[in-house]
Amino acid sequence: MNFESMNNSATNLDRLHDLALPPEISWWPLAPGWIVLLALAALLLAWALDRSWKNWRSNAYRRAALAALPSAADAAAVAELLRRTALAIAPRDVVAPLSGHAWLDWLATRSPAALSDSIRSQLTTGVYAKASTPADLKSLRDFAAQWIRTHRI
Repeated sequence: MNFESMNNSATNLDRLHDLALPPEISWWPLAPGWIVLLALAALLLAWALDRSWKNWRSNAYRRAALAALPSAADAAAVAELLRRTALAIAPRDVVAPLSGHAWLDWLATRSPAALSDSIRSQLTTGVYAKASTPADLKSLRDFAAQWIRTHRI
């Protein structure tokens, strides 16, 4: 190989140009598959929002009962609040005639928490007796709050 051919190859390399790249692919308009996927995501989001809104509206009676619970001054007021809450979820002809142990059993079957003997006595005889002690009233309010939050229809 002689010097002249090496010189010639250097000039050939100088004549090379960079590759011409195609323009970048744009994001818009989207391919049909992406459009279908976005439409399905929008429908799923709309369904989830609708379901959430209906759930929030259907629990309005729970929020109202929980807001009224701190103002219940005695066992009779708490019992009345429980009765009004029960009437919001069950037909009147089922709940209204219940009294005594039948009423307590109805409450107990719809609550995940057990109904203690002190709560049972406050809800049956405590509504006719003088005011309960603050500790008893607190336990009754705690049960009522838990029942309002977690009862099943």
